[in-house]
Order: sequence, then C-alpha cells, then structure tokens
Amino acid sequence: MINLELPQKLQMAQQMSHQLANSVFRPIARKYDKIEHCDTPEELIPVGQMLKSMGMSSADDGSKAGGGDHIKNGANMMQVLATGEMSWGCIGLMLSIPGLGLGNAAIQAVGTSQQKEKFGKLHCAMAITEPGCGSDSAAVQTSAVLDGDQWVLNGEKIFATSASRGDAVVVWATLDKTKGKAAIKSFVVEQGTPGMQVVRCEDKMGLRVSDTAAIVFTDCRIPKENILGSPDIADTAEARKKAFGGVMQTFDNTRPPVGAMAYGVARAALEVTKALLEKEGIRFAYDRGLNNSSALQAEIYRMEAELEATRLLILKAAWMADNKQPNSKLASMCKAKAGRVGNRITLKCVELCGSLGYGEEQLLEKFARDSKILDIFEGTQQIQQLIIARNVLGKSSSELK
Repeated sequence: MINLELPQKLQMAQQMSHQLANSVFRPIARKYDKIEHCDTPEELIPVGQMLKSMGMSSADDGSKAGGGDHIKNGANMMQVLATGEMSWGCIGLMLSIPGLGLGNAAIQAVGTSQQKEKFGKLHCAMAITEPGCGSDSAAVQTSAVLDGDQWVLNGEKIFATSASRGDAVVVWATLDKTKGKAAIKSFVVEQGTPGMQVVRCEDKMGLRVSDTAAIVFTDCRIPKENILGSPDIADTAEARKKAFGGVMQTFDNTRPPVGAMAYGVARAALEVTKALLEKEGIRFAYDRGLNNSSALQAEIYRMEAELEATRLLILKAAWMADNKQPNSKLASMCKAKAGRVGNRITLKCVELCGSLGYGEEQLLEKFARDSKILDIFEGTQQIQQLIIARNVLGKSSSELK
C-alpha cells in the first residue's frame, strides 16, 4: 500500500527542485513573461543538463528511487514532486527546460526498448490537438500511410508545447480514418524532417515563455520504425479497446504531472497571499475551528485543505503508475481536482490581495493567468469527469458520451 512518507532520495530531489525554482525561476519569471516567442532562455540550458544528470528527466525509468523491494517510487513519483516544486517558481520556465518534453512521456508509455534508447534523450514535444479535434482524441484527422519502408504524414496540428524548440515531435495520426480510434497511432518526427513545418507560435494569456506552436505536415516521410507501438489495426472490439488504451496510457502518465503544475502554482499564490496578509497583522491560528475564525482566515484554511487533498490525489496516481497499477481513474481525478482547485485558489488570491494581487508588483496575477490552461490542456474538466464516470460505472466510451 502507499506510504505517505517519501524516501530520502525523493526528498532530496524535491528539495533540489525547490531550490532551483527559488534561485533560478522566480527571479526571471517576470522578465520572460514579458518576452514572448524568445529562444530557449539561456538560464535553462544548464538546468536541463543538470536534471538529466540527476535522473529527473522523463526518459529515466527511476526504478531505483526508493521504496523497498516490492514497492517502487520511480519516474512518475519523482516527476510529480519535481514538477510541483518547479511550478511553484514558474510553470512556463519549467515547461521550457530542454529535455523535459511531453512527448518523452509518450515514448516511455508505448515505445519499444530500442525506441526509448534512441529517442528517450531527445527533447520531444507532443502534437495531438487539431483545428477540428480537441478533447476528442479519437477524432484525429492527420493521416499516416505506409509507403515502402517509410510512413508519409499529412495534416495539421495546433497547440503543441515546445514544438518549435524541441528535438522531435510525437505526432498522433490515423492509419485509416474509417476505423476510428483503433487506427490512431503515435509517430516520432525529428526536427528538420522535410515536410514538417512549424507555421506559427501562438500568443497566449499565460505560460508566455513556453512556446506553443502550430505544425503542418505535407508528405512528411519518416522511417518505418518511428511508429510507437504496433502498426497493426485491431479487428475486434476488445483488441481495438486495448490498442487505443496503449495510446491513451500517455495521458495516464502526463495528467498527474499537469495536476502537479496546478498544485505548485496554487501553493505559490497561497504562500504569497498569506505573507502579504500577515504583514497587515492577520494571524493564522490552526488551533481554532472555522466557526471561531474570521471570514478571511476561514477562506485561507479551506483553500489549504483543498490543496492538501489535491496533493494526495496526485501522489496516489503517480504511485499507482510506478507500481504498474491501472491509474486512469486516479489520473483523471487528480488532474480534474488540481485544475479546478488551482484556478480557484490563484484567482481568489488575486481577489484577496486587491491592488497588490491585480498589479505586477507581485506575481499573483501571473500565477492566475498561468493556472487557467491547466484546467484545459491534457483533457478539459468535462473530459476528466466523463472518464471518471466511465470508470466508476463500468461504461465504455460508446455507452457513455
């Protein structure tokens, strides 16, 4: 069963991530929030190299992170802890670290050992969303056709994080548009491949330092072995479910870290808010009940309780992934709760701090802008609730839409 006490190695990784966030990210967070569409911030290049050497990249299986012979606290647990701490500093900068792309999680989820060795150390973005396909991943229209010993990709992707800066992009495409989700596969396309063009980087409300790109594939040819998982299209209902489940496992791995991002930025906003309130003489006495506290104190206590519940859900989902337990429901639960709680806390902190919250003297307004996307990408709030309902009720996607 889960042990809520972190092993020493994970505690050290968590502490080092916090030091990084405090000494590197926070001091430059406002600077890069104002500079959109820049190259990879130079301060982050040595950071990426350091994290790789520490085994904290998503390409490391982390199986020796501690927890005993039968219980693992591996790459997933290490990633959510590090992500939460770095997001406390700045989510946009954390997402811009070379080598920590979302596509790496897809490679770890469904790639072969050879593919993990070949692509695992690259900085891999992930391209799923299309102009006509958002939360419904099974509606992907980008096509992949096998021609000899090459796949030929055609289509358009939008909102791909790190697609212009990364070394490669993991692209979701369909082998046969008439076969639905059973024909959806993932492909690794390295930067510079003819036929792949980054056509624009988006202007955004938050995460402004992180590049978010649109990509067009026009007769883009990649090696046959660059498909992740089996190239076969399942021909039975059970096989189709299993095949797409392998693709969707990517989300089971990436949703807890997104939850950790929301937790980290919400915790940051709450800490800044409490510090500002304490300067004004407001004290927080945890030996009193809510009914014996002021409305403002009670609001802070409730937000802290919600934040702690969020943290525990994230840890449980990551722990299940490390121990090879199906975590789809928990991954969606922690992502849904974290996204909602993160939005609420960051906006409430802006409200409670008045002009200091809304102005740029503090980072509170930036935290609020950055947090909004965390309730949207990697599956919206509504999609997460639908996944949870299917798991609880034992319904398939066709039975519960």
